[in-house]
Amino acid sequence: MIEPVNNMPSFTQLSEDKALSSIRQTPDELKEVAEQFEAIFLNFFLKQARAAKLAEDPLSNSASKTYRDMLDQEYATSLSGDVDLGIAEGLMRQFGKFVG
Repeated sequence: MIEPVNNMPSFTQLSEDKALSSIRQTPDELKEVAEQFEAIFLNFFLKQARAAKLAEDPLSNSASKTYRDMLDQEYATSLSGDVDLGIAEGLMRQFGKFVG
């Protein structure tokens, strides 16, 4: 029989400051993570744009789909550094107060 873990704090025992103090980051690390999140958002955006295709590609196969997915991921990473969407800045403003 599996016994429940009793040493885990309950949700009500954790305050926002207490929970976030265990994951403190430097401002540079926060910026990097915020830009990575922005890249993930752009990658999702590109995937949705590709899903709205107007016609079937006669040369489409699983290899070309894999290549397009990898290319979209690189596009998203590149765009997140070049295009200012404001997502990374918003995340940094929101979580910057917890960075010490």
